[in-house]
Amino acid sequence: MIALSLAEIASVVGGQTHDIPDPSVQITGPVVRDSREVEPGSLFVAFVGDRVDGHDFAADVVAAGAVAVLASRPVGVPAIVVDDVQTALGALARHVVERLGATLVALTGSAGKTSTKDLIAQVLGRKAPTVYTPGSLNNEIGLPLTALSATEETRFLVLEMGARGLGHIRYLTDLTPPKIGLVLNVGTAHIGEFGGREQIAQAKGELVEGLPEDGAAILNADDPLVRAMASRTKARVILFGESGEADVRAENVRLTESGQPAFSLHTPSGCGDVTMRLYGEHHVSNALAAAAVAHELGMSADEIATALSEAGALSRWRMEVTERPDGVTVVNDAYNANPESMRAALRALVAMGKAAQAQGGRTWAVLGPMAELGDEALAEHDAVGRLAVRLNVSKLVAVGGREASWLQLGAYNEGSWGEESVHVSDAQAAVDLLRSELRPGDVVLVKASRSVGLERVAQALLDGGAEGEVSAR
Repeated sequence: MIALSLAEIASVVGGQTHDIPDPSVQITGPVVRDSREVEPGSLFVAFVGDRVDGHDFAADVVAAGAVAVLASRPVGVPAIVVDDVQTALGALARHVVERLGATLVALTGSAGKTSTKDLIAQVLGRKAPTVYTPGSLNNEIGLPLTALSATEETRFLVLEMGARGLGHIRYLTDLTPPKIGLVLNVGTAHIGEFGGREQIAQAKGELVEGLPEDGAAILNADDPLVRAMASRTKARVILFGESGEADVRAENVRLTESGQPAFSLHTPSGCGDVTMRLYGEHHVSNALAAAAVAHELGMSADEIATALSEAGALSRWRMEVTERPDGVTVVNDAYNANPESMRAALRALVAMGKAAQAQGGRTWAVLGPMAELGDEALAEHDAVGRLAVRLNVSKLVAVGGREASWLQLGAYNEGSWGEESVHVSDAQAAVDLLRSELRPGDVVLVKASRSVGLERVAQALLDGGAEGEVSAR
């Protein structure tokens, strides 16, 4: 964080200093909420959670070098005490970004946010110092913590914004007002909480509503609900996609033998050829979104194409591809899942498996439940099971309870009989099955909603050899 004195912080957040002998002392380290991340000069933010109360760690973090604690009650060590820690954290973030002078880029969407954010960060990082959301810390706590990690040298601040209801993104844009706002897509993620895709579009569009007149709204030309958001912003609109009307578009899209997308990038300033290191055709849209941001910020088509071709995956468990010594390829995409990302992952699996199948290898889709689909859950799980059959995935392993049984039933009703699809009760059962059946050349996709924890299956396949159990979460 940029250096601020405890007195200034207390003034910004409307707090009272307690047990602070010298309020002029500055915070020179990171602002953290996890006591294990404290460094000398840190400000520790004490949240009260369901199981852990951060205030209980106050003495420990000060002993580890924290200058003070942002708390909701006195803790016996230097502290700034406020009525509400979350509100105070947001106010501090707003104060810091107003002083920074950096260009804020915010993005949202139903699928692909984290992968796209990682691409934007890598492309812009070639131009100037860039700070970006780590992982998927895109909520009312993670976003201000990311903003507070910026320094005086930061020129671009890339912030992923998530939402579980109306008003959430508006709140985040109030904390960190973006100059550039990007909306990727409107899908069915969290549809059970929102009530429908139109409501999701209403929530995602709050991002472009918060843009200034001299800002830029970057919208997906291939998604009608996103494209319609052009009427909700006073900022200049830039379209990306495969549509011929897109300002930044892809032509001649294809997949390499290993399943990595390649295309010709067209921007208003020129063209360039891209061959990505990531896997799956769905990354073309993500790459175009990143290219549109980079073009808006002055990068040439050649610079953008080179950066996209060299960019890798920065966040864990998102199409992580690892080949075992015995020739089995494990694709760990288990961080999260919704119907759109499930379909994209299955298509990527099939593309990756083409070369392997020519040599006798098989494709395995190890899939678990997709959460927060509400009344659409049965139909969406059934549809994913059917798609696995239509794409000729060799083996479907549905893991879990009721939702997994719907996956398997969809596959069965589409014509997957015998041993082509199977329903197992849990991660350990899936690992036991795979260890007994996998052979060199097979490609295994592991994917489910985060709450299911199927990354344990992928990890067991990579770490456990032929024996062993799934580790506890």
